[in-house]
Amino acid sequence: MDLLAATRNRVRRQPLALVGVLLLAAFVVGGLTAPWLAPRSPAAIDLAHRLESPSSAHWAGTDELGRDTLSRLLWGARLSLAVSVTVVTISLALGLTVGGLAGYLGGWVDTALTTFAMNTFLAMPGILLAIAFAAFLGPGFSNLVLALAIGGWAGYARLVRAQVMAVRDREYVDAARALGASGLRIFFRHMLPNIAQPILVQSAIGMAGVILAEATLSFLGLGIPAPAPSWGAMLNDARLHLFDSPHLVLFPAAAVAGAVLGFNFLGDALRDQLDPRTRLEMGL
Repeated sequence: MDLLAATRNRVRRQPLALVGVLLLAAFVVGGLTAPWLAPRSPAAIDLAHRLESPSSAHWAGTDELGRDTLSRLLWGARLSLAVSVTVVTISLALGLTVGGLAGYLGGWVDTALTTFAMNTFLAMPGILLAIAFAAFLGPGFSNLVLALAIGGWAGYARLVRAQVMAVRDREYVDAARALGASGLRIFFRHMLPNIAQPILVQSAIGMAGVILAEATLSFLGLGIPAPAPSWGAMLNDARLHLFDSPHLVLFPAAAVAGAVLGFNFLGDALRDQLDPRTRLEMGL
């Protein structure tokens, strides 16, 4: 009963957190179970039923080739989930490596990595950098992931560097160093657990950014090539039918907005939950 009361109290104080969890649950479940939930193949063409409005036969209608929109939305969620998890994992790994080395070693290593690596990538907008690399590498899942990771790792590296510099001279780090612990053990065993909070928050918000960037690249024709269903590609295909078949725009746009809002709400909830000062102010 105490746990149930505590949960109700948190939901009452953070209603957007519950909304974010529900949106993400729908996104993740839809993506993972798309092969079983999708009523039809996302690439099945049925010209006799093209541009149909939502009905009992097609809950989200059909597109200009008669493909079931709901099936394409579910498979698009699967694609967006795979891209976002892969990109954030790669970006976070690069950020931990580069930012950790720069913050822990300092000196000329910090100057070299910060000036010639991080600042170079941070000087250019991430989405423009991703568009440039995607256009150079060509469409495809691997190239899309690489382009987005190249455009996003520097933000994680800067965050990790700042957090490592804030804790590298703490007493517990000096004690571990005095006991002969290696640099890797000090970083992963003593530093990383104490700087995990902002990294987790940034990762959740980064997921939202990756989903939006993937949709943008697919809208421009630089994402996953057809006939693979992508929310961005669905929006691009729907441009010519904005007024005669508005459902072709509304459903994928709502899917993108829901996934992005879900991750943003989750990031805010993690920040409030993991920050002791915020928890004290909110009575959590």
